[in-house]
Amino acid sequence: MAQPQLQKSLGVFSLIALGVSGVIGSSWIYTNGTFFDTYGAGGMIFGLALGSLLAAFVALSYAELTSLFPRAGGEVVFGYTILGRRWGFIAGWLLIGAYVSSLAFYFTAFGILLDMVMPAMHAMPLYSIAGQEVSLPVLAAGLILSLFFFGLNYFGVALGGQIQTIMFVVLIFIGLCLAVVGFTQGSFDNFWPAFREDQNPTMSILRFVVPGMTYMAGFGLIATLAEEAKLPAKKIGGLVVATVLLAGSFYCIVLASSAFILPWEDVAQMEQGTITAFQEAGYPLLGWGAFAIAILGLLTSFLGLFMVTSRIVVALARVNLLPRGLSHLHKKRGTPVNALLFVLAITIGLGWLGKAAVVWFLDTGGIYLGLVWIIVVVAQMRLRSKFPHLAARSKLHFRALPIIGALGAGLVIILAVFPGTTISLVWPAEYIILALWFVLGFILYKTSGNLEEDQALSDLLGEYADTLESTSPESASATEVKK
Repeated sequence: MAQPQLQKSLGVFSLIALGVSGVIGSSWIYTNGTFFDTYGAGGMIFGLALGSLLAAFVALSYAELTSLFPRAGGEVVFGYTILGRRWGFIAGWLLIGAYVSSLAFYFTAFGILLDMVMPAMHAMPLYSIAGQEVSLPVLAAGLILSLFFFGLNYFGVALGGQIQTIMFVVLIFIGLCLAVVGFTQGSFDNFWPAFREDQNPTMSILRFVVPGMTYMAGFGLIATLAEEAKLPAKKIGGLVVATVLLAGSFYCIVLASSAFILPWEDVAQMEQGTITAFQEAGYPLLGWGAFAIAILGLLTSFLGLFMVTSRIVVALARVNLLPRGLSHLHKKRGTPVNALLFVLAITIGLGWLGKAAVVWFLDTGGIYLGLVWIIVVVAQMRLRSKFPHLAARSKLHFRALPIIGALGAGLVIILAVFPGTTISLVWPAEYIILALWFVLGFILYKTSGNLEEDQALSDLLGEYADTLESTSPESASATEVKK
Protein backbone atom coordinates (compact mmCIF):
# COMPACT_ATOMS: atom_id res chain seq x y z
CA MET A 1 0.00 0.00 0.00
CA ALA A 2 1.43 3.35 -1.10
CA GLN A 3 2.14 5.89 1.59
CA PRO A 4 0.16 9.18 1.61
CA GLN A 5 1.88 12.12 -0.03
CA LEU A 6 2.58 15.57 1.36
CA GLN A 7 0.22 18.25 0.08
CA LYS A 8 1.37 20.48 -2.77
CA SER A 9 0.83 24.00 -1.48
CA LEU A 10 4.05 25.99 -2.11
CA GLY A 11 4.32 28.40 -5.03
CA VAL A 12 7.35 30.05 -6.61
CA PHE A 13 7.59 32.98 -4.21
CA SER A 14 7.02 30.82 -1.13
CA LEU A 15 9.84 28.49 -2.21
CA ILE A 16 12.20 31.37 -2.90
CA ALA A 17 11.35 32.91 0.48
CA LEU A 18 11.93 29.60 2.26
CA GLY A 19 15.14 28.94 0.34
CA VAL A 20 16.85 32.33 0.50
CA SER A 21 15.75 33.36 3.99
CA GLY A 22 16.52 29.85 5.20
CA VAL A 23 20.14 30.42 4.14
CA ILE A 24 20.52 33.96 5.48
CA GLY A 25 21.40 33.60 9.11
CA SER A 26 21.77 36.02 11.97
CA SER A 27 25.25 36.54 13.41
CA TRP A 28 26.96 37.65 10.17
CA ILE A 29 25.53 41.17 10.38
CA TYR A 30 26.88 41.93 13.86
CA THR A 31 30.10 39.88 13.82
CA ASN A 32 31.37 41.26 10.49
CA GLY A 33 33.49 43.81 12.37
CA THR A 34 35.64 40.98 13.71
CA PHE A 35 35.93 39.47 10.23
CA PHE A 36 36.81 42.85 8.70
CA ASP A 37 39.61 43.12 11.25
CA THR A 38 40.93 39.62 10.49
CA TYR A 39 40.53 39.44 6.71
CA GLY A 40 39.95 43.05 5.66
CA ALA A 41 36.60 44.18 4.23
CA GLY A 42 37.73 42.92 0.83
CA GLY A 43 38.78 39.55 2.21
CA MET A 44 35.39 38.94 3.80
CA ILE A 45 33.22 40.28 0.95
CA PHE A 46 35.18 38.88 -1.99
CA GLY A 47 35.86 35.62 -0.16
CA LEU A 48 32.16 35.25 0.58
CA ALA A 49 31.34 35.94 -3.07
CA LEU A 50 33.78 33.23 -4.17
CA GLY A 51 32.45 30.81 -1.54
CA SER A 52 28.90 31.50 -2.74
CA LEU A 53 29.99 30.75 -6.31
CA LEU A 54 31.45 27.39 -5.26
CA ALA A 55 28.23 26.60 -3.40
CA ALA A 56 26.31 27.48 -6.57
CA PHE A 57 28.43 24.92 -8.45
CA VAL A 58 27.28 22.25 -5.99
CA ALA A 59 23.72 23.55 -6.35
CA LEU A 60 23.87 22.59 -10.05
CA SER A 61 23.91 18.94 -8.96
CA TYR A 62 20.97 19.61 -6.66
CA ALA A 63 19.10 21.28 -9.53
CA GLU A 64 19.52 18.34 -11.88
CA LEU A 65 18.58 15.69 -9.34
CA THR A 66 15.67 17.70 -7.92
CA SER A 67 14.21 18.07 -11.41
CA LEU A 68 14.30 14.26 -11.74
CA PHE A 69 13.19 13.34 -8.20
CA PRO A 70 11.13 16.19 -6.66
CA ARG A 71 10.36 14.31 -3.46
CA ALA A 72 10.48 15.06 0.26
CA GLY A 73 13.93 14.50 1.68
CA GLY A 74 16.02 15.79 -1.20
CA GLU A 75 19.49 14.44 -0.48
CA VAL A 76 18.10 11.27 1.12
CA VAL A 77 16.19 10.54 -2.09
CA PHE A 78 19.22 11.22 -4.31
CA GLY A 79 21.57 9.12 -2.21
CA TYR A 80 19.19 6.18 -1.75
CA THR A 81 18.00 6.02 -5.36
CA ILE A 82 21.36 6.39 -7.09
CA LEU A 83 24.02 5.27 -4.60
CA GLY A 84 22.02 2.80 -2.50
CA ARG A 85 20.40 2.38 0.89
CA ARG A 86 23.55 3.00 2.92
CA TRP A 87 24.30 6.35 1.32
CA GLY A 88 20.70 7.46 1.57
CA PHE A 89 20.90 6.92 5.31
CA ILE A 90 24.29 8.62 5.63
CA ALA A 91 23.03 11.72 3.79
CA GLY A 92 19.91 11.91 5.96
CA TRP A 93 21.69 11.27 9.24
CA LEU A 94 24.32 13.92 8.49
CA LEU A 95 21.62 16.44 7.61
CA ILE A 96 19.70 15.76 10.81
CA GLY A 97 22.91 16.31 12.78
CA ALA A 98 23.63 19.60 11.01
CA TYR A 99 20.10 20.97 11.09
CA VAL A 100 19.17 20.12 14.69
CA SER A 101 22.49 21.63 15.80
CA SER A 102 21.49 24.90 14.13
CA LEU A 103 17.99 24.72 15.61
CA ALA A 104 19.39 24.18 19.09
CA PHE A 105 21.75 27.13 18.57
CA TYR A 106 18.85 29.37 17.54
CA PHE A 107 16.93 28.14 20.60
CA THR A 108 19.35 30.00 22.89
CA ALA A 109 20.61 32.64 20.44
CA PHE A 110 17.11 34.14 20.20
CA GLY A 111 17.09 35.06 23.87
CA ILE A 112 20.69 36.27 23.72
CA LEU A 113 19.85 38.57 20.78
CA LEU A 114 16.89 39.96 22.68
CA ASP A 115 19.33 40.76 25.49
CA MET A 116 20.58 43.68 23.35
CA VAL A 117 17.26 45.43 24.01
CA MET A 118 16.04 43.50 27.06
CA PRO A 119 18.90 43.14 29.59
CA ALA A 120 16.60 41.15 31.87
CA MET A 121 17.08 38.15 29.57
CA HIS A 122 20.12 37.18 31.66
CA ALA A 123 18.32 37.48 34.97
CA MET A 124 17.56 34.35 36.99
CA PRO A 125 20.55 32.20 35.96
CA LEU A 126 19.87 28.48 36.38
CA TYR A 127 23.16 26.73 35.64
CA SER A 128 26.36 26.99 33.66
CA ILE A 129 27.68 24.65 30.94
CA ALA A 130 31.00 25.09 29.12
CA GLY A 131 31.43 28.47 30.76
CA GLN A 132 28.10 29.80 29.49
CA GLU A 133 25.50 30.80 32.05
CA VAL A 134 22.00 29.63 31.11
CA SER A 135 19.13 31.79 32.36
CA LEU A 136 15.42 31.12 32.70
CA PRO A 137 14.27 33.97 30.38
CA VAL A 138 16.58 32.76 27.58
CA LEU A 139 15.24 29.20 27.90
CA ALA A 140 11.66 30.46 28.06
CA ALA A 141 12.14 32.54 24.90
CA GLY A 142 13.62 29.56 23.05
CA LEU A 143 10.82 27.28 24.21
CA ILE A 144 8.10 29.72 23.13
CA LEU A 145 9.79 30.18 19.74
CA SER A 146 10.10 26.42 19.21
CA LEU A 147 6.47 25.76 20.13
CA PHE A 148 5.31 28.60 17.89
CA PHE A 149 7.13 27.24 14.83
CA PHE A 150 5.96 23.72 15.65
CA GLY A 151 2.41 25.07 15.57
CA LEU A 152 2.96 26.76 12.21
CA ASN A 153 4.25 23.51 10.73
CA TYR A 154 1.51 21.43 12.38
CA PHE A 155 -1.24 23.45 10.69
CA GLY A 156 0.33 23.09 7.27
CA VAL A 157 3.34 24.08 5.19
CA ALA A 158 1.25 26.74 3.40
CA LEU A 159 0.81 28.72 6.62
CA GLY A 160 4.51 28.46 7.43
CA GLY A 161 5.31 29.49 3.86
CA GLN A 162 3.10 32.59 4.16
CA ILE A 163 4.74 33.66 7.42
CA GLN A 164 8.18 33.03 5.90
CA THR A 165 7.26 35.11 2.86
CA ILE A 166 6.24 38.08 4.99
CA MET A 167 9.48 37.94 7.01
CA PHE A 168 11.45 37.50 3.77
CA VAL A 169 9.93 40.62 2.20
CA VAL A 170 10.71 42.68 5.32
CA LEU A 171 14.26 41.25 5.43
CA ILE A 172 14.95 42.17 1.80
CA PHE A 173 13.38 45.62 2.18
CA ILE A 174 15.58 46.50 5.16
CA GLY A 175 18.65 45.17 3.34
CA LEU A 176 17.86 47.34 0.32
CA CYS A 177 17.47 50.39 2.59
CA LEU A 178 20.90 49.73 4.11
CA ALA A 179 22.39 49.32 0.63
CA VAL A 180 20.84 52.48 -0.82
CA VAL A 181 21.91 54.67 2.11
CA GLY A 182 25.31 53.02 2.44
CA PHE A 183 26.24 53.41 -1.23
CA THR A 184 24.71 56.86 -1.78
CA GLN A 185 25.63 58.54 1.50
CA GLY A 186 28.87 56.69 2.07
CA SER A 187 32.03 56.72 0.00
CA PHE A 188 34.02 54.28 -2.09
CA ASP A 189 37.09 55.74 -0.38
CA ASN A 190 35.83 54.23 2.89
CA PHE A 191 36.00 50.81 1.29
CA TRP A 192 39.12 51.05 -0.88
CA PRO A 193 41.82 49.98 -0.35
CA ALA A 194 39.89 47.03 1.04
CA PHE A 195 42.92 45.49 2.77
CA ARG A 196 45.44 46.67 5.33
CA GLU A 197 49.00 47.16 4.18
CA ASP A 198 50.13 44.10 6.16
CA GLN A 199 47.52 41.85 4.48
CA ASN A 200 48.02 39.82 1.33
CA PRO A 201 44.79 40.47 -0.63
CA THR A 202 44.77 37.14 -2.44
CA MET A 203 45.43 35.11 0.69
CA SER A 204 42.86 37.09 2.70
CA ILE A 205 40.20 36.34 0.08
CA LEU A 206 41.10 32.66 -0.13
CA ARG A 207 41.11 32.31 3.66
CA PHE A 208 37.49 33.47 3.81
CA VAL A 209 36.29 31.15 1.03
CA VAL A 210 35.91 28.30 3.52
CA PRO A 211 33.73 30.17 6.05
CA GLY A 212 32.04 31.79 3.05
CA MET A 213 30.83 28.38 1.86
CA THR A 214 29.50 27.61 5.32
CA TYR A 215 27.44 30.84 5.14
CA MET A 216 25.50 29.15 2.32
CA ALA A 217 24.51 26.15 4.42
CA GLY A 218 20.88 25.27 3.98
CA PHE A 219 20.43 25.98 0.26
CA GLY A 220 19.10 22.43 -0.12
CA LEU A 221 15.84 23.48 1.58
CA ILE A 222 14.02 23.76 -1.73
CA ALA A 223 15.13 20.28 -2.80
CA THR A 224 13.90 18.88 0.52
CA LEU A 225 10.50 20.56 0.16
CA ALA A 226 10.10 19.71 -3.54
CA GLU A 227 7.24 17.28 -2.94
CA GLU A 228 5.11 20.13 -1.60
CA ALA A 229 5.76 22.52 -4.51
CA LYS A 230 3.01 23.40 -7.00
CA LEU A 231 5.55 23.73 -9.81
CA PRO A 232 7.01 21.68 -12.67
CA ALA A 233 9.99 19.66 -11.49
CA LYS A 234 12.48 21.53 -13.71
CA LYS A 235 11.47 24.88 -12.23
CA ILE A 236 11.98 23.56 -8.72
CA GLY A 237 15.52 22.49 -9.62
CA GLY A 238 16.31 25.91 -11.07
CA LEU A 239 15.17 27.61 -7.88
CA VAL A 240 17.85 25.72 -5.91
CA VAL A 241 20.60 27.52 -7.84
CA ALA A 242 18.71 30.82 -7.66
CA THR A 243 18.59 30.46 -3.88
CA VAL A 244 22.38 30.37 -3.61
CA LEU A 245 22.94 33.30 -5.96
CA LEU A 246 20.29 35.49 -4.30
CA ALA A 247 21.45 34.73 -0.75
CA GLY A 248 25.11 35.28 -1.65
CA SER A 249 24.30 38.59 -3.35
CA PHE A 250 22.29 39.77 -0.32
CA TYR A 251 25.17 38.97 2.02
CA CYS A 252 27.75 40.80 -0.08
CA ILE A 253 25.62 43.89 -0.79
CA VAL A 254 24.65 44.48 2.84
CA LEU A 255 28.20 43.88 4.08
CA ALA A 256 29.60 46.23 1.45
CA SER A 257 27.15 48.95 2.50
CA SER A 258 28.62 48.91 6.02
CA ALA A 259 32.10 49.33 4.53
CA PHE A 260 30.94 52.34 2.48
CA ILE A 261 29.02 54.23 5.17
CA LEU A 262 32.16 54.48 7.36
CA PRO A 263 35.83 53.57 6.84
CA TRP A 264 35.88 49.78 7.12
CA GLU A 265 38.87 49.97 9.50
CA ASP A 266 36.55 51.78 11.94
CA VAL A 267 33.79 49.20 11.47
CA ALA A 268 36.40 46.51 12.20
CA GLN A 269 36.71 47.85 15.73
CA MET A 270 32.97 47.94 16.42
CA GLU A 271 31.48 45.28 18.66
CA GLN A 272 28.18 45.03 16.76
CA GLY A 273 29.51 45.48 13.21
CA THR A 274 26.92 46.77 10.75
CA ILE A 275 24.48 47.64 13.53
CA THR A 276 26.92 50.03 15.19
CA ALA A 277 28.27 51.32 11.86
CA PHE A 278 24.98 52.84 10.74
CA GLN A 279 24.26 54.18 14.22
CA GLU A 280 27.66 55.91 14.35
CA ALA A 281 27.18 57.25 10.81
CA GLY A 282 24.07 59.14 11.95
CA TYR A 283 21.40 56.66 10.88
CA PRO A 284 20.16 55.14 14.16
CA LEU A 285 16.94 53.90 12.54
CA LEU A 286 18.97 51.89 10.02
CA GLY A 287 21.12 50.61 12.87
CA TRP A 288 17.95 49.18 14.36
CA GLY A 289 17.11 47.91 10.88
CA ALA A 290 20.35 45.95 10.86
CA PHE A 291 19.40 44.56 14.27
CA ALA A 292 16.02 43.60 12.79
CA ILE A 293 17.84 41.70 10.03
CA ALA A 294 19.65 39.73 12.73
CA ILE A 295 16.33 38.83 14.39
CA LEU A 296 14.57 38.07 11.10
CA GLY A 297 17.52 36.03 9.87
CA LEU A 298 17.30 33.90 12.99
CA LEU A 299 13.52 33.48 12.73
CA THR A 300 13.49 32.62 9.02
CA SER A 301 16.37 30.16 9.38
CA PHE A 302 14.67 28.54 12.38
CA LEU A 303 11.36 28.13 10.54
CA GLY A 304 12.97 26.83 7.37
CA LEU A 305 15.25 24.34 9.12
CA PHE A 306 12.46 23.12 11.41
CA MET A 307 10.36 22.43 8.35
CA VAL A 308 12.99 20.64 6.28
CA THR A 309 14.42 18.58 9.14
CA SER A 310 11.02 16.98 9.59
CA ARG A 311 10.98 16.12 5.86
CA ILE A 312 14.39 14.49 6.12
CA VAL A 313 13.00 12.38 8.97
CA VAL A 314 9.95 11.47 6.86
CA ALA A 315 12.12 10.35 3.94
CA LEU A 316 14.25 8.10 6.16
CA ALA A 317 11.16 6.68 7.87
CA ARG A 318 9.49 5.90 4.54
CA VAL A 319 12.22 3.34 3.84
CA ASN A 320 12.51 2.04 7.44
CA LEU A 321 15.83 3.75 8.09
CA LEU A 322 14.09 5.42 11.01
CA PRO A 323 10.98 4.07 12.76
CA ARG A 324 8.17 3.83 10.21
CA GLY A 325 5.77 5.77 12.43
CA LEU A 326 7.79 8.96 11.94
CA SER A 327 6.51 9.14 8.35
CA HIS A 328 2.88 9.34 9.53
CA LEU A 329 0.92 12.26 8.07
CA HIS A 330 -2.01 14.02 9.69
CA LYS A 331 -5.16 12.76 7.93
CA LYS A 332 -6.73 16.19 7.59
CA ARG A 333 -3.78 18.55 7.24
CA GLY A 334 -1.28 16.25 5.53
CA THR A 335 1.54 17.38 7.84
CA PRO A 336 4.21 15.02 9.27
CA VAL A 337 3.07 15.31 12.88
CA ASN A 338 5.32 12.64 14.40
CA ALA A 339 8.40 13.91 12.58
CA LEU A 340 7.66 17.45 13.76
CA LEU A 341 7.35 16.25 17.36
CA PHE A 342 10.65 14.37 16.94
CA VAL A 343 12.42 17.52 15.74
CA LEU A 344 10.82 19.61 18.49
CA ALA A 345 12.01 17.22 21.20
CA ILE A 346 15.62 17.21 19.96
CA THR A 347 15.66 21.00 19.52
CA ILE A 348 14.48 21.59 23.08
CA GLY A 349 16.73 18.88 24.51
CA LEU A 350 19.89 20.26 22.92
CA GLY A 351 18.84 23.88 23.35
CA TRP A 352 18.80 23.53 27.13
CA LEU A 353 22.54 22.84 27.04
CA GLY A 354 23.13 26.55 26.48
CA LYS A 355 24.87 28.47 23.70
CA ALA A 356 28.47 27.51 24.47
CA ALA A 357 27.78 23.77 24.51
CA VAL A 358 25.51 23.96 21.47
CA VAL A 359 28.29 25.68 19.49
CA TRP A 360 30.19 22.39 19.77
CA PHE A 361 27.37 20.68 17.88
CA LEU A 362 27.05 23.61 15.46
CA ASP A 363 30.72 23.43 14.47
CA THR A 364 30.49 19.73 13.62
CA GLY A 365 27.45 20.52 11.48
CA GLY A 366 29.70 22.22 8.94
CA ILE A 367 31.49 18.91 8.38
CA TYR A 368 28.18 17.07 7.98
CA LEU A 369 26.96 19.53 5.35
CA GLY A 370 30.23 19.38 3.43
CA LEU A 371 29.98 15.59 3.29
CA VAL A 372 26.37 15.78 2.09
CA TRP A 373 27.34 18.17 -0.71
CA ILE A 374 29.99 15.69 -1.84
CA ILE A 375 27.47 12.81 -1.72
CA VAL A 376 25.05 14.76 -3.93
CA VAL A 377 27.74 15.59 -6.49
CA VAL A 378 28.86 11.95 -6.57
CA ALA A 379 25.22 10.87 -7.02
CA GLN A 380 24.86 13.23 -9.96
CA MET A 381 28.03 11.82 -11.55
CA ARG A 382 26.84 8.24 -10.92
CA LEU A 383 23.47 9.02 -12.54
CA ARG A 384 25.07 8.82 -15.97
CA SER A 385 25.97 5.15 -15.62
CA LYS A 386 23.14 4.12 -13.29
CA PHE A 387 20.21 5.62 -15.15
CA PRO A 388 21.48 6.92 -18.52
CA HIS A 389 17.94 7.44 -19.80
CA LEU A 390 17.36 9.95 -16.98
CA ALA A 391 20.75 11.60 -17.43
CA ALA A 392 19.88 12.15 -21.10
CA ARG A 393 17.16 14.58 -20.02
CA SER A 394 19.65 16.89 -18.36
CA LYS A 395 20.59 20.21 -19.92
CA LEU A 396 23.55 20.76 -17.60
CA HIS A 397 26.50 21.53 -19.88
CA PHE A 398 29.26 22.43 -17.41
CA ARG A 399 29.59 19.12 -15.61
CA ALA A 400 32.98 19.99 -14.13
CA LEU A 401 31.56 22.85 -12.07
CA PRO A 402 29.84 20.68 -9.41
CA ILE A 403 33.10 18.76 -8.99
CA ILE A 404 34.92 22.03 -8.32
CA GLY A 405 32.28 22.89 -5.72
CA ALA A 406 32.65 19.45 -4.13
CA LEU A 407 36.41 19.96 -3.89
CA GLY A 408 35.74 23.22 -2.07
CA ALA A 409 33.47 21.34 0.35
CA GLY A 410 36.23 18.78 0.83
CA LEU A 411 38.63 21.59 1.72
CA VAL A 412 36.18 22.80 4.38
CA ILE A 413 36.14 19.31 5.92
CA ILE A 414 39.93 18.93 5.88
CA LEU A 415 40.56 22.32 7.46
CA ALA A 416 37.94 21.65 10.13
CA VAL A 417 39.23 18.20 11.09
CA PHE A 418 42.93 19.05 10.87
CA PRO A 419 44.13 20.68 14.13
CA GLY A 420 45.66 24.13 14.08
CA THR A 421 43.71 25.79 11.26
CA THR A 422 41.48 28.86 11.66
CA ILE A 423 38.33 26.67 11.60
CA SER A 424 39.62 23.57 13.39
CA LEU A 425 37.24 21.72 15.69
CA VAL A 426 37.66 22.35 19.41
CA TRP A 427 39.61 19.59 21.14
CA PRO A 428 38.38 17.32 22.61
CA ALA A 429 34.65 18.16 22.86
CA GLU A 430 33.85 18.60 19.17
CA TYR A 431 35.89 15.60 18.06
CA ILE A 432 34.03 13.48 20.63
CA ILE A 433 30.65 14.76 19.38
CA LEU A 434 31.67 14.04 15.80
CA ALA A 435 32.69 10.47 16.68
CA LEU A 436 29.58 9.84 18.76
CA TRP A 437 27.27 11.03 15.97
CA PHE A 438 28.88 8.63 13.50
CA VAL A 439 28.76 5.76 16.02
CA LEU A 440 25.09 6.42 16.82
CA GLY A 441 24.31 6.56 13.11
CA PHE A 442 26.12 3.25 12.54
CA ILE A 443 24.07 1.59 15.29
CA LEU A 444 20.78 2.96 13.94
CA TYR A 445 21.62 1.83 10.42
CA LYS A 446 22.56 -1.67 11.50
CA THR A 447 19.40 -2.06 13.59
CA SER A 448 17.02 -0.49 11.05
CA GLY A 449 14.32 -2.68 9.55
CA ASN A 450 14.67 -4.04 6.06
CA LEU A 451 12.14 -3.23 3.36
CA GLU A 452 11.78 -4.92 -0.01
CA GLU A 453 13.63 -2.69 -2.45
CA ASP A 454 10.87 -2.13 -4.99
CA GLN A 455 8.50 -1.19 -2.19
CA ALA A 456 11.11 1.10 -0.64
CA LEU A 457 11.64 2.97 -3.90
CA SER A 458 7.90 3.20 -4.44
CA ASP A 459 7.40 4.75 -1.00
CA LEU A 460 10.39 7.06 -1.39
CA LEU A 461 9.76 8.22 -4.96
CA GLY A 462 6.00 7.85 -5.30
CA GLU A 463 4.94 8.39 -8.91
CA TYR A 464 8.57 9.01 -9.93
CA ALA A 465 9.54 5.41 -9.16
CA ASP A 466 8.34 4.47 -12.65
CA THR A 467 10.95 6.76 -14.22
CA LEU A 468 13.71 4.40 -13.06
CA GLU A 469 12.56 1.81 -15.55
CA SER A 470 13.91 1.95 -19.08
CA THR A 471 13.69 -0.22 -22.14
CA SER A 472 17.36 0.43 -22.78
CA PRO A 473 19.34 -2.79 -22.09
CA GLU A 474 22.24 -0.93 -20.50
CA SER A 475 19.99 1.00 -18.14
CA ALA A 476 19.60 -0.17 -14.58
CA SER A 477 16.17 -1.00 -13.23
CA ALA A 478 14.82 -0.15 -9.85
CA THR A 479 15.63 -3.61 -8.60
CA GLU A 480 19.33 -2.95 -9.13
CA VAL A 481 19.51 -0.44 -6.31
CA LYS A 482 21.75 -2.21 -3.84
CA LYS A 483 21.42 -2.36 -0.12
